[in-house]
Amino acid sequence: MTDWLTPDEWAALRLSLLVAATGTLASLPPGIGIAYLLARRRFWGKSMLDMVVHLPLVLPPVVTGYLLLLGFGRRGLFGAWLAEIGIVFSFRWTGAALACAVMGFPLLVRALRLSIEAVDRRLEQAAATLGANPLQVFVRVTLPLILPGVIAGMVLAFAKAMGEFGATITFVSNIPGETQTLPSAIYTLTQIPGGEAGAMRLTLISIIVSMAALLMSELLARGVARRLAA
Repeated sequence: MTDWLTPDEWAALRLSLLVAATGTLASLPPGIGIAYLLARRRFWGKSMLDMVVHLPLVLPPVVTGYLLLLGFGRRGLFGAWLAEIGIVFSFRWTGAALACAVMGFPLLVRALRLSIEAVDRRLEQAAATLGANPLQVFVRVTLPLILPGVIAGMVLAFAKAMGEFGATITFVSNIPGETQTLPSAIYTLTQIPGGEAGAMRLTLISIIVSMAALLMSELLARGVARRLAA
């Protein structure tokens, strides 16, 4: 593959995989927590939280990227403070991972929430009557039962991250080797004479990676389902 792709194209592929994986893994713990709150708890502001979580799905990605720039840029509301302790997101690959995590977060939370709501609460109540505290009930009963949903949510978030363009390019720009992911590289190649061949190569790579992720998700979900059935 390294012979087929140019060094810049190979760098964009590696960066896309790194950004998508980092964003997905980073969003998983808060995603599980928020999905559990939305599925099992009643509290003031629940509808507002649900709306905020799903807002990136309906906002133009450029708007989401601009809001991230205002919040986590070097002079942003949180970015200025984070920069003082050495954490910088704007115009770095970590910022691309943050943008991808935000854009894929609603898909992750939705899959997790549906899975949690489908769990038979009598199983959790039975564990509680045997002396398990809420955390133990979740870890030993709920979490194993929602593993297929966890896998599905992670794949959706990963696929969204691999294709994310608007929020990423607005927040961290399009810097080769630092923030240029596959979508940004494809866009760049379509804007230069003779770049059609490179754009087609990266398009094929994007399709292959996405199909491989979906296939792996299906295999993992089936394996987990068989184990739970056994």
